[in-house]
Amino acid sequence: MDCFKIIGIAMETTNQNGQSLHDIEKLWGRFWGEDIQSQVPNRVNTDIYAVYTDYENQDLGKYTIIIGLPVITLDDIPKGFTGRELCIGKSQKFVSKGKMPEAIVKTWTEIWENKALKRAFHVDVTIHGAKYYDGDNAEVETYISIL
Repeated sequence: MDCFKIIGIAMETTNQNGQSLHDIEKLWGRFWGEDIQSQVPNRVNTDIYAVYTDYENQDLGKYTIIIGLPVITLDDIPKGFTGRELCIGKSQKFVSKGKMPEAIVKTWTEIWENKALKRAFHVDVTIHGAKYYDGDNAEVETYISIL
């Protein structure tokens, strides 16, 4: 995975005092509740991307989360949406398997606790593809930018 364009909804959050857990849950609620997926123009496919970027101070400061879909062009961004072109660069892939969102939470916990992982805190992406909807056998891929 390298460079891609995304259109979706975004917010700034921080990991301080558990704020990101509340904010990310709220953003996902908006994504599903407002059927954002169907409003994204020029979609490449139906995969849902959760992108973490604009890290202010690694995992200690603010960062941006965008939930949306990969697109061919950023020429038509709906009002209230965010469009970005992002490049991950060197990354390490993780696969969450099992019931969602518990499996994703487990993967992210492992990422945060992995002191050997040399994170770049540039662009991290979780891809919710077709296997995301497979109930207890669901799969999601996460790409973490590394040094």
